Amino acid sequence: MTDTAPASADGPEIVTAGTGWDEQVADRAELDVSFSATGRDRATAVRDLGKRVAAAEPALSVPGVTVRSRRLWVHTEWRGNRPSGCRASEDLALLVTDVAVLEELLNALVAVEPAALNGPRWTLEDPSAALRSAQQRAVADARERAEGYAAALGGLLGPLRRLSEAPEHGAPVAYRMAARAEAAVDVHDLGLEPEPVRVTAHCTTTWTLLP
Repeated sequence: MTDTAPASADGPEIVTAGTGWDEQVADRAELDVSFSATGRDRATAVRDLGKRVAAAEPALSVPGVTVRSRRLWVHTEWRGNRPSGCRASEDLALLVTDVAVLEELLNALVAVEPAALNGPRWTLEDPSAALRSAQQRAVADARERAEGYAAALGGLLGPLRRLSEAPEHGAPVAYRMAARAEAAVDVHDLGLEPEPVRVTAHCTTTWTLLP
């Protein structure tokens, strides 16, 4: 986006927007896993759910794996207008800070047959270095655009007057792979290696247009 602003007390201005990005290989992963059980009543459903979750606990206690949250759902199931039993579910959000254990963790989780398993979603523990690089590229992009318009107007690009951070139109993009627990498989063949995480920066700049 580029504008030539009206002349001010200091002369005409050129306003440009710049975008930059940088990628770093992910050093963290997020997983969502759900367990579910049914029973004639709530007590039976919750008891059976507890057995399923307990079978997964050894995998969840491996160093480098953190359970960030747990949510329990217990509700009555219906068949037409009549109750047919109860279902109990527990959703767990996991953070893997040691990606070397991810394959072992997925194998263990698939083996206990959860109701659903989604991930990994790749993230960075500290995206600040990638963000600084993206910001530098965004400013360079904005300046290059402004220089081009200054030349097109027969002038020169003067000093920077203002810079503001443009609103993000989406979160930093992490390339994702998904593994679903439908059979006891070896996830080694799924190629779940850490992927690049892209961090973006957007800025709007205002420059002086010199004759």
